[in-house]
Amino acid sequence: MHRVTVRLGEATVLQDVSFELARGCFLAVVGPNGAGKSTLVKVALGLVTPHSGHAALFGVDAGAGPERIGYVPQLKTFDRTFPATALELVATGLRRRWPARVAAPEREQARAALSRVGAEHLERRQLARLSGGELQRAYLARALARRPQLVLLDEPATGVDFLAEHDLYDLLEVYQRDTGATVVMVTHDLSAARYHADRVLVLNRRVHGFGTPDEVLCESCLERAFGHLGHHHALAF
Repeated sequence: MHRVTVRLGEATVLQDVSFELARGCFLAVVGPNGAGKSTLVKVALGLVTPHSGHAALFGVDAGAGPERIGYVPQLKTFDRTFPATALELVATGLRRRWPARVAAPEREQARAALSRVGAEHLERRQLARLSGGELQRAYLARALARRPQLVLLDEPATGVDFLAEHDLYDLLEVYQRDTGATVVMVTHDLSAARYHADRVLVLNRRVHGFGTPDEVLCESCLERAFGHLGHHHALAF
């Protein structure tokens, strides 16, 4: 990403953001509410076009190769009463739409993705009967169904309990180790950034730090990004 600036109306959401991430890295993006973290993910997905600058993934423009990206959104916007199963949700990661019927090859791919995240037992369960942690596993399986080279997660621990959160990080690390994929995770949890990421981007419209957790999860970077010391997340250190 090179000197990316995004403006929404009169507001500058991202300003002159530049960083380069090596393949196979686990990047955590941290910053306060309204810092532009989710907008950064949308730029990477090709859903938001920068006002200036350039965003590229795997050497091509962002958005040009969606099949190489798996995405876990923060907000699960579908109607929980929609009469679909976990397997059908995972299949939308293969078709990018709700299937009227899941073909046999897709069913096997979806089952394999559910198995990869330890959720094969949820295959026939209705979405309305999934707990927060189970739903997050199904969404992760959906993101991994195509075995993507890049996994983008926007606040993946939202709405899940402590054990489900740690299971999620373990699953991501196993997938990354097995495939060499790159993982980019937006998070408010500085402890998760410190212990699970090997690179951290500290963001508040502009980059206030980019490097290893030890290099950038420090008082000076966090003060510049959050505007004050003593932010409650810092207690994790």
